Amino acid sequence: MTSDIALEHCDVLVIGAGPAGMAAAVAAAPSGASIVVIDDNPAPGGQIWRDGPGAKLPPAARKWRDALERHANIRVRSGTRVVAVPSPGELLLEDAERATRMRWGKLILCTGARELLLPFPGWTLPGVTGAGGLQALVKAGMPVEGERIVIAGSGPLLLAAAATARAAGAKVLRIAEQASFASVARFGASLARWPGKAAQAVTLADPQYRTSSCIVSAQGATQVESARLRQGGSEVEIACDRIACGFGLVPNTQLGRLLGCALVAAGLRVDALQATSIAGVYAAGECTGFGGSERALAQGTIAGHAAVGNEHAAKAQEGERARWDAFAAQLHRSFALAPGIKAMPQPDTLVCRCEDVPFSALQGCTGWADAKLHRRCGMGACQGRVCGDAAQFLFGWTPPAPRPPLSPVRIATLAGLGDGADTRQ
Repeated sequence: MTSDIALEHCDVLVIGAGPAGMAAAVAAAPSGASIVVIDDNPAPGGQIWRDGPGAKLPPAARKWRDALERHANIRVRSGTRVVAVPSPGELLLEDAERATRMRWGKLILCTGARELLLPFPGWTLPGVTGAGGLQALVKAGMPVEGERIVIAGSGPLLLAAAATARAAGAKVLRIAEQASFASVARFGASLARWPGKAAQAVTLADPQYRTSSCIVSAQGATQVESARLRQGGSEVEIACDRIACGFGLVPNTQLGRLLGCALVAAGLRVDALQATSIAGVYAAGECTGFGGSERALAQGTIAGHAAVGNEHAAKAQEGERARWDAFAAQLHRSFALAPGIKAMPQPDTLVCRCEDVPFSALQGCTGWADAKLHRRCGMGACQGRVCGDAAQFLFGWTPPAPRPPLSPVRIATLAGLGDGADTRQ
């Protein structure tokens, strides 16, 4: 069944072409190793440097793209997804035209992170997206000119999303940050240690920013018409056309877990050389914990050098990584979600949107397996990617174990899991 699926080889396979993946490939390139970079987006850059009709790439993104193109031994395969792990040292890939079995000598996971989307009344209405989702849609060309937008949740991404929307002509009416004024102020003061971040914060400052503010509900009949927010001890309703909510990021660890990599609370566990618990497999960027593009670049550089045996060059980057690890730790402390966020959903608020499972139906469940077997939570199209993260936050349940295929695929590609391939992972 697999005779039509090409078998390819490379010395170093990088999964993800965001800052970490680009840095890893560029660091490994001088060794002369054959390097393949896989990414499911149309062009390198990841989520933070996403390209599109509505995007204006920063100089850093162009710099790293140019660096990739300068090395003849780096091949970037955009629009390509990882489907499964047919056997050790091999991945099954799919793009718009074909499937490929890719064998690698060393593997570097730079799979990034996704938004944490938490349920609240009305969050399934058309017009409600993630904060990062709003950014991606605008960069892809979605028109928002003249739209009234409310942005809520937690973290610097809210301000970045607001800046993107406003640059596209939207009217940002409110940015509701759940963290307290004292916590945000301490974070702002700490940025003196990272002058570039301090300068960026100044450019993102917004008069509509409010701390100790949280989304209560989205109102509307067939689409968003208003947002109800809790500001301190009172509530306010703001008429709007769109609501964007994001409560931080969740590392994309599915592929790493499928490979057997060990986890820590922040994401995939790595050592000083960015090596995971599986021999020959490294990880860098936000799949090891989120902390910004600078941290991802430092980690990716270390992983790339280490993967080709250049430990001396890898260790030379440890100071840069430590600097941005400190920033990440400060970020986590300052924007930790308050316990009250767990009170957002009401009994009839859907947690699993695919299978219409309300919060009340899950409150008596003992864990994820119970919720899946008896309430069908996580059985829909997203395969628990959204409700699994929400359930972990709301109930403390362990997320569902990943199973192949990791993404929707063609029947012909599924044939690549035949002929003795191990599908039990």
